[in-house]
Amino acid sequence: MINFTKMHGLGNDYVFIDCTQNKNIISNPQILSKKISNRNFGIGSDGLILIENSSIADFKMRIFNMDGSEAEMCGNGIRCVGKYVFEHNLTKKTTIEIETLAGVKKLKLETHNNKVTYVTVDMGTYEISKEININVDNKTFSIIPVSVGNPHAIIFTNNLLDSEIKNYAPKIECNNYFINKTNVEFVQVIKPNLIKVIVWERGSCFTLACGTGACACSIAAFEKKLTNNKITVELPGGYLQTYIDNTNKKVFMSGEATTVFSGIYYN
Repeated sequence: MINFTKMHGLGNDYVFIDCTQNKNIISNPQILSKKISNRNFGIGSDGLILIENSSIADFKMRIFNMDGSEAEMCGNGIRCVGKYVFEHNLTKKTTIEIETLAGVKKLKLETHNNKVTYVTVDMGTYEISKEININVDNKTFSIIPVSVGNPHAIIFTNNLLDSEIKNYAPKIECNNYFINKTNVEFVQVIKPNLIKVIVWERGSCFTLACGTGACACSIAAFEKKLTNNKITVELPGGYLQTYIDNTNKKVFMSGEATTVFSGIYYN
């Protein structure tokens, strides 16, 4: 029996398990993530996140996609981790550090009546590469590769309703150019402080939101001089705020985190 809590950031939902008291409570998170994420035969989620102790930060998070692969970072997931550790009395600090495979990230928690209402994440430094062209099924896509600790392929478009997007995204994810596969984002610039984004998440599928994806799209739009450095990102599940410190090549993300329910999973 495994105690769990289901949480989401703008509909990007994960099953969270507290491993701080027993690191070995989950023997095979890759297999468990596949089982637990199944929306018909499991709890249903975009993946599994383990909260562990850390020797270099306040806590450590490990992210597993619904296909069992381990991800470096998850922007929506890390906001939920901040909410979880505060509201479950694992910490009383409102500025905390979380260890990830993409490095240590600093979180600032806004609270009201001992509940976390909003979280701002220092996502760290970013890298943006030169635009490339990739051919998929005789269609050429201009892609901007961006890394915010995990890889993203940014594609600007004037039509987010294009039904063909769903056919191309999984093929772009697995293109040989991306050695470890990639997240894929289709972006429409609405105005200098607003973009709309659809996300195909590596190892999962289309998701309602992606925190790292929102950051990567903001970076690409800003670097192309299509937007300001303070951007509202509209995703199918809601809105995130991003701020780009281009002097230091850093990006910050702010948004909500929501608890859905807790329960016991019989493995």
